[in-house]
This record gives sequence, structure tokens and C-alpha cells, in this order.
Amino acid sequence: MCGRASLSKQEKELEERFQATFYQEDIARYNPLPNFNIAPTHWHPVITNQAPDQFRFYKWGLVPPWAQDERIGSKMINARIETLIEKPAFRKPLEQRRCIVPFDGFYEWRKEANGHKQPYLIGIDDQAVFSVAGLWETWRSPEGKIIPTFTLITMPPNELMQPIHDRMPALLTLEQEKLWLADDLSPTDLIQVLTPFPSTHMHAFPVSTSVNQVSNNEPSLIIPIGPELRASDPKPPAAFDLFNQPGHPE
Repeated sequence: MCGRASLSKQEKELEERFQATFYQEDIARYNPLPNFNIAPTHWHPVITNQAPDQFRFYKWGLVPPWAQDERIGSKMINARIETLIEKPAFRKPLEQRRCIVPFDGFYEWRKEANGHKQPYLIGIDDQAVFSVAGLWETWRSPEGKIIPTFTLITMPPNELMQPIHDRMPALLTLEQEKLWLADDLSPTDLIQVLTPFPSTHMHAFPVSTSVNQVSNNEPSLIIPIGPELRASDPKPPAAFDLFNQPGHPE
């Protein structure tokens, strides 16, 4: 699961990194950056396959068009790579509505020997901005209000993440970003684009439990309180094989 993240960069830095622009009216309306404690239901910038040169603000937690209630989004903050083709809520977005979601860190909680859950902030080297593969939808409320939403794709962990959690978000390389937003790949090919991000270019370090409270949102949340964790015996990433996973139907 990925349910908390950070994006400490400003709009100009994101525009340079992704070669995309913000709508000024959206910035004035949401103004969510920097955000050191991004959580589900927050509005967050994404880049969609329909407008790869623009940032749009979408709400975290995918709400399918057929949903009766917007609150279902709080249960659909992540989409498992293993079931993207199987689940109706994700099948059509995988084909037609994909996005990349910028972060510069994501939080995960590791259960320690004493039962304490220690939050870690995980990022890529040089504190660079990265993106996570996502899916998006639009939902119309009974009153006619249009709400754009997104979910993050998760996958089995790479070597760095294994001691921390059994899932990780689908981080993208620059080349994978282009492929994920392209419109000429089949759903099966798109899934094969998503490979575990190289653990050799990632790090993790413990942070304050203040991040546990969503209302806390200050730079101190991303300051290390202990030694950095690196992959002990890094291995090259392998392509994820959707059809060779335990429990997957033939």
C-alpha cells in the first residue's frame, strides 16, 4: 500500500522536470505545494495521457463513473498491478486514462521487533522528483459536479523495500514515463512497462512519528532521525510477469 507521500518542490521546478505547465487558476484554487504529508482525498498535481504537457489537480482516491457515492475513493487509493486487467474499476482506465503522479518521497511504516511502527521516507538519490504510474477517472455527483480522481499503482517490493513493506508504488524512469502516457500500447504491454525501480538508486531513512497525523505538514517531517537504509545486495530489476504470480488465473 502507498498512502502517504511528500512533494517539497515548487511549481517552477516541476514544470522544468516534466516539461509541462500549470494552469494558473488551478494553482490559485488548490495551492497545495509544497506538501510534506500528502494523503488520500488531497488534491495533487498529475499529468495525464490526454494532456501530457499540462499539470492538472486531481483528488487522490479513484471514484469510478458508476459509483453512487464519492466516498468509495478512500478505498481505492491504490491499484494492484496484478489485478489491473481483472477489476472493472481499473480495466477501462488502464486502456484509456493513465497518468503519472510526481513525488519526491513516499512514506511507509515498518513494524519493529518491539511492535512499534516506525515511519520511513523513501526516495531516489539526490532527493530528485520522481513519478508513480497512476490511473484517473472523472465522477459526476448527483448535483452535477465533476470531480477528477486518481489512484496509484502498486507492485511487489524491490530489495530496498522488502525489509520495510510488502508493496511499493510503481516508480517510473524517464523512459517509462513516456511509454506509460503513450496511446499505442495494449493493456498487457502497458503492464510490462512497469518494472521494479532499481534499488541501487533509492534510499530510505526513519522520520518522526509526527507524520502519523495528517494534519501535520511542515518541513521537519522529511528530516532523517536515524541512519539511511540502502539495499544490501542490489540486483538488476527484472520485468514484472503478470501471468506468473501466485493465485493468478491462467
